[in-house]
Amino acid sequence: SQLFIKDLHFDGVPMRIYLPREPSASKRRGVIFIHGGCGIFGSIRSHERICRYIARKSDSVVVSVGYHLAPEHKYPAQTLECLTATVHFLKTAETYGVDPTRIIVCGDSVGGTFTASVCQELEHRTDIPKIRAQVLIYPFLQALNFNLPSYQKNAAIAFLSQERTVHFILKYLNKDCSLKEQILAGSHVPESINLKYRKWINPDLIPDVFKLGYKPPLPTSFLPQVHEEVQELFELWFSPLLAEDAVVCGLPDTCIVTCEHDVLRDEGLLYKKRLEDNNVRVTWHHMEKGFHG
Repeated sequence: SQLFIKDLHFDGVPMRIYLPREPSASKRRGVIFIHGGCGIFGSIRSHERICRYIARKSDSVVVSVGYHLAPEHKYPAQTLECLTATVHFLKTAETYGVDPTRIIVCGDSVGGTFTASVCQELEHRTDIPKIRAQVLIYPFLQALNFNLPSYQKNAAIAFLSQERTVHFILKYLNKDCSLKEQILAGSHVPESINLKYRKWINPDLIPDVFKLGYKPPLPTSFLPQVHEEVQELFELWFSPLLAEDAVVCGLPDTCIVTCEHDVLRDEGLLYKKRLEDNNVRVTWHHMEKGFHG
């Protein structure tokens, strides 16, 4: 009763818009919401309640992106559709009573991945309004190290276990799921890449309070054939944590939400550090009793 809800298409991408019915004296804020679900499930409908809640509680216009799912729609179609929808809304925001300088992008899980990628991709654009802020709710941000402290601690946790994370990644990329064990062990990463990104993806960068009981994994041998099979894991659209400082320093204000009982906890912590090191303003909320999903 408080919202006007309508299904639309932004340049061919299915969207659902949530507009507060109460008249506003000035232009409202806008929220682009990108749902999670590993890129292979989830929908506008699965995240209907959270979008209604955000629209009501913040008196904002929310647009939810109904990107097409993998593997039927091959990666990186999902990221590209989120990018297309975001650009369209930034350009047409005033049509919906939204101030184009007050638009945030928000996503949970892989929606957080897409949010981070969209913000990185648009950071240098001068032909459209700047994104005001990004909200990353327990995002997936890197596919190099599946043995960070949070992966070890929550290896067998409900819904998103260590093993299921890699299983879903392979499903999303339409790869052979028998590669799972080698990727979990890190055999897909050549030593040159490990050395290059050690400054950003490293258990030493995780605060000690989050490393209780952590045991560094034993070295594994690099398998070139596995590396060749999963090249996508090293692309910025898949692992936004690998972006160079020149990109990271231009990102908008950021809110990161992490959960204690979540394999992805440390990815949020590592991105938080990278953003702060590049003088990006970060708000961090850690849910000590929180689970992924």
